[in-house]
Amino acid sequence: MPDPYRLFFIRHGETDWNAEGRLQGQQDIPINERGRFQAAEAGRKLGLIAPHAGDLPWRVSPLGRTRDTAERARRALGLDPSAYELDPILKEISFGDWEGRTWKEIRKALPEAAASRIANKWAYQPPAGESYAMLAERVRPFADSLVGDSVAVAHGGVARALLYLLCGVPAERVASAEIWQGRVLLFENGRYSWT
Repeated sequence: MPDPYRLFFIRHGETDWNAEGRLQGQQDIPINERGRFQAAEAGRKLGLIAPHAGDLPWRVSPLGRTRDTAERARRALGLDPSAYELDPILKEISFGDWEGRTWKEIRKALPEAAASRIANKWAYQPPAGESYAMLAERVRPFADSLVGDSVAVAHGGVARALLYLLCGVPAERVASAEIWQGRVLLFENGRYSWT
């Protein structure tokens, strides 16, 4: 039987590219004013469900939007904002050549590629990018290492990969799962819930 775990997962706060519907992937786009509020709000919510959050290991994607989110969440909890570990495994899915474009632009310029992705969002690999299936394999060592309580600050794609790996959400469903900003997604022993 696997070791028990609870992972308190925070998605980074909103960026201007999120608001515009642009694919960010691994581009280093900063959080905007709304995102800064969401980061602090996620920290406050984390404090309600995990008052011991300051004693837990925090693993954070190295992208600026996640580091800023983690630091603002930690400040909201009265913690040292810089006391976390960077984990490159938690970087967002790469959309390769599509990064910076909106889905509307991609559908217009590349209708066949867009249709292929819609038909199999989990397995589709954009040019020079990753599929969700590839992302899940990249994230698997992180998922396999979970034991006890910990905090992760990362991205929507990473959360989807964890829903698949930790909770068995089917690939065809998880690739389109809504991952909210400003909330905490709790993964606990094969189940998940939102706060």
